[in-house]
Amino acid sequence: MPLLRKEDQAKIAVAMEGVKNVTKTTAITSKEGWEGWSMRIFTLEKEGFTPRHTHDWPHINYIISGKGTLFIDGKEQTVQPGDTAYVKGGELHQFQNAGDEDFSFICIVPEEGDK
Repeated sequence: MPLLRKEDQAKIAVAMEGVKNVTKTTAITSKEGWEGWSMRIFTLEKEGFTPRHTHDWPHINYIISGKGTLFIDGKEQTVQPGDTAYVKGGELHQFQNAGDEDFSFICIVPEEGDK
């Protein structure tokens, strides 16, 4: 597997309804040899949030930096670096930046979830 340096990974602004101040970096996919899975890194700038949404696939999220809020299972919970969240397929969820600094997390999904 190749070494993927941060500076070589494209950071793309997420432009869709219900999103504010979010970028996505796709780190590892089947292109790099991880068949069936994708690892992405989302960064929510100050006042940023993802849409409150559902989808068929599950995903695992690991908080890298900053302070955030995760809406899941009908309630909001504070998350911080080192926390891990598992979101089941079909579960309503949303991430929000709850601080003044960037809030970043790793998101691992089945390949079908990274389109």
